[in-house]
Amino acid sequence: MMAPSGAVRLVVLAGGVLLVAACVHVRVGSGAQDAADRRSEITAMMANSARSWNRGDLDAFLEDYAPGDAPTFVTPRTLLRGRTAIRGVYAARFAPGAVRDSLSFELQDVDVIDTDVTHVIATYILARRLTDGRDSVTSKGPTSLLMRRIDGRWRIVHDHSS
Repeated sequence: MMAPSGAVRLVVLAGGVLLVAACVHVRVGSGAQDAADRRSEITAMMANSARSWNRGDLDAFLEDYAPGDAPTFVTPRTLLRGRTAIRGVYAARFAPGAVRDSLSFELQDVDVIDTDVTHVIATYILARRLTDGRDSVTSKGPTSLLMRRIDGRWRIVHDHSS
């Protein structure tokens, strides 16, 4: 029996690659509509998170993080792991009589990583109401969030805020 020629080997190899590619199905989304839907869902989730913060509901605010020890939170000073540690950072701001500035977000970018994973870049804004009725920004900075859809809703898995 004769060995296959180089051209035959190339055709067989190309056919095998096409067969493997046809069997592997990776769906990152269905284009622009998926990205728009995801952006809308995440915008709503972040607006709800800000409302929870602004009404002083720490438990509801923390519900936007993945459960248990999964989430990480990176600040300019430290790395925290898990909801309990994240709660510890915020608890003083939610104590009775504590000053907690109003929170809002400006969404900058929503990058679809996979079907249930998204990278979000936003600006957080903390503002305080002045006695003359105006708001004064007390803190503003970037936040980079890796979110995962868990049990049908977006949750923060990694939060890097500066």
